Amino acid sequence: MKNYHKISITFVVLLSSFISLAQENLSKNEAVDIAFENNYDIKVVENNVRSAENSASIYNSGYLPTVSANSGANYRDNNGDNEFENGELTLSDTQTTSYNASVGLNYTLFDGLGRKYNYQKLQELYNLSEIQAKQVMENTVLQLLVSYYEVARLTQNKNLQKQSLEISKERSKREKYNYEYGQKTQLDVLNSEVDVNNDSISLLNLNRELANAKRNLNVILARDVNIDFEVDTTVVYALDLNLDNLLLSANSNNKILLQAEKNIELSNYNLKISKSTWYPNIGINGGYGWNRSDFNINNPNSLALINQTSQGFNGGVSLFWNIFDGGATKTRVQNAKIAIDNSEIQKEQIEQDLERNVANAWETYQNALFILQAEQKNVETNKRNFSRSEEQFKLGQIISVEFRLAQVNLLNAANNYNRAKYTAKVAELSLLLLSGQLLGATY
Repeated sequence: MKNYHKISITFVVLLSSFISLAQENLSKNEAVDIAFENNYDIKVVENNVRSAENSASIYNSGYLPTVSANSGANYRDNNGDNEFENGELTLSDTQTTSYNASVGLNYTLFDGLGRKYNYQKLQELYNLSEIQAKQVMENTVLQLLVSYYEVARLTQNKNLQKQSLEISKERSKREKYNYEYGQKTQLDVLNSEVDVNNDSISLLNLNRELANAKRNLNVILARDVNIDFEVDTTVVYALDLNLDNLLLSANSNNKILLQAEKNIELSNYNLKISKSTWYPNIGINGGYGWNRSDFNINNPNSLALINQTSQGFNGGVSLFWNIFDGGATKTRVQNAKIAIDNSEIQKEQIEQDLERNVANAWETYQNALFILQAEQKNVETNKRNFSRSEEQFKLGQIISVEFRLAQVNLLNAANNYNRAKYTAKVAELSLLLLSGQLLGATY
């Protein structure tokens, strides 16, 4: 029974350890989700989108009337002398207290359609902010995945270096045994120990590089830089990529090109807004007012006024037409047309650069896939060479230097394959970024 409890406790501890380790795994999709939630650049650009949305509201359009209220109170104390024809002289002391309150409404009926075009411009600025936000998200995802795959590459390199260190330690033990039995020289033992030390140093450097790479990834995720985690080292490539389709997608979805198109629309709205000042402004106004004055007059005249009250509505129509403003509007219109021309030129340049960049990225991707296949064959060849060398070394048919060379060649080939594997994936992601298909792709 006691043994049963021990087994149960051991099983629980192992299970807890397994769950704890499982929680440390960070998948690519989880990393992207964390970045979308925490990344500082994404937070800032999301705030910019909200600000643009507020600016594009009806409350900032000029379509709503303005209503204002005013009120006040005044006090006045006047002393005066009154002289009559009969020579009689009287003194008067008048205190006047007055109150007023009014509510006014103003509304622009027509302003040359400038209000309409300005409102449409604000809507386009909001749309532009959304495109800019998506561009920041795409760039962040690419930066994140490049950092993620660097962690994966160094993780695999570290594991390969561990295996190489174990091989070197086993070889060192064999050399020591053979030296004790007189089959090897002390030089062989020393060489094997040097190789163990070199492999240990390489492993130490890889651990440092891996720790730095994890901290870099944590910075992109905007979380504690010292959080440790494991990553998924598998790579899945998109097999349906086609250059023509990528070019079509880039012309429709590339965020830089979409921003250039929005800038042309904004320039056209600026031209229309500038032209609107050639037309008159027509507005209406109305209001309600109340006024009261109280008089306290120290005067023998019993017919003196003691208070006065007035109230009522008012309304009117106003027209303002700046018939000639010295040519300022004409200058603004001419400059707005030049700005449209510049926006169209910039779009043409972006289209040409985009076509070139997609073609270059496609060439880089195809080259990376070819190198990946070549490196994979090199790994297979070096594995066979190492297996034969290991067998011959155990039989004493080759010296330790030849065995070490086969070991190093296999390690280098495996590291080169890892580099090629992740380089090809990063080239694919860069291609998807240019074509506007990165968000939601297979990472």
